[in-house]
Amino acid sequence: MESIWQLVLLPFSLLCAVIPMVAFLGLVWWLDRYDREPIWLVLLTFAWGALGGVLFALLGSSLAMEPLAMAVGPEQAEQLAAVIIAPLVEEPTKAMILFVIMFSRYFDHAADGFVYGAAAGLGFGMTENFLYFTSMGSDPMTWFGMVVIRTFFSAVMHACATSCVGAVLGFARFRGWGAKLLALPMAFIPAMSIHALWNGLLTLDAYVTEWELSWFNFALFPLEVLLLFGIFQLAIWDERRLIRRELADEVQQGLLPLAHATAIAGYFSRKKRGWIPDGVPQDAYIKAATTLALRKHQCRYASQRAYPFYHDDVLRLRREIQGLLALAKR
Repeated sequence: MESIWQLVLLPFSLLCAVIPMVAFLGLVWWLDRYDREPIWLVLLTFAWGALGGVLFALLGSSLAMEPLAMAVGPEQAEQLAAVIIAPLVEEPTKAMILFVIMFSRYFDHAADGFVYGAAAGLGFGMTENFLYFTSMGSDPMTWFGMVVIRTFFSAVMHACATSCVGAVLGFARFRGWGAKLLALPMAFIPAMSIHALWNGLLTLDAYVTEWELSWFNFALFPLEVLLLFGIFQLAIWDERRLIRRELADEVQQGLLPLAHATAIAGYFSRKKRGWIPDGVPQDAYIKAATTLALRKHQCRYASQRAYPFYHDDVLRLRREIQGLLALAKR
């Protein structure tokens, strides 16, 4: 009977592991309002978390368990693994891909880092959830409780932690080497702290019976999510400020009308109709102007080797905008 229930729950475990994480991924991508990342690169980052991140985490955890067991004993090592080994091993393995794509032309701001970091964390959470769901045995109620907790808490914790790494890397992307070197500890300290706090309170709850630490954990975690969401919104606001500043320079040079630059710098105003001449494709025009603003920022802080690409792309985008405005109906 138990094996039959496991077979029955297997497809539901797969669906419950995949669908919520993909939905959360779509929500995070959509929230990046002004310059949404290429969906193929977001999905690639998600896939890394689901496959590469999990694989390297399993290997790293198994290697780290041996010295910990030698230091404190096998039984205590098992108890400490979730609090010490998991944050120290899983956060770097999830974030490996961020250190690759941070040097791409698509990764240029803290808001981008939030999106890519969350994607890697959600992918990791998806695979980890599936492994947990399929190991819960044949009790449907126990399985359901695990699905709820891991979907809305544990997996989201992975996304929040890795989004911290991505945000710091995005902040340091176009700053000096001092900022880049400082970004390493500054990226992982909050990520590992979030991870260790979540795992630690759940672990202690089994030993400190007079306090309901698990309920405190469930109450505290939404506050952490809200805090990170607020920081994400600040990063998006800073991106808006950057777009407005760079396009103001284009207004002075006569490339854009002031009304266009003002509309493009606002999320709701850019969606309205009527501010752009008939015949000009609005989505293409907004995309070109937004990318121009970001490329100008990148060009200003790019390395000597990367500067020619960004400079040439600025010129190309200006020509594209001129061509789009020339389509206006007289």
